[in-house]
Amino acid sequence: MQYQSDRFDLPDAELRCLLLFGDERYLTPKGIAQKLNVVKSRVTKIINGLIKKNLIQKIKDPEDSRVTLLSITADGRQKTDDINLFLSGIHYQVLSNIHPENRTDLLRNLEVLKASLESVKELMA
Repeated sequence: MQYQSDRFDLPDAELRCLLLFGDERYLTPKGIAQKLNVVKSRVTKIINGLIKKNLIQKIKDPEDSRVTLLSITADGRQKTDDINLFLSGIHYQVLSNIHPENRTDLLRNLEVLKASLESVKELMA
């Protein structure tokens, strides 16, 4: 994570926050706090850092002016594309160092683990 933060010139928390936008058009500070599992005051600091870097912007909700929506900027989208390309490359390198027969087993077992984690998460909700 530290290498990734240094490479993209973003603190870890800002990097993780930026990646939350993925295919989302808007996020709210409250939603970000829940997804990152941090308090809202910490999210405010993260958001302000991303706004300063012109990676996200604040927009007033047209339906409720009390609500602030956050949207990724073109610079932010380019940065997330760069980060995702980097991560895909890392994943590819890791998987290519595993023998093809073992790779298939590994990926299948990871899917089983993911399904198990999701079912436990649902039980805890």
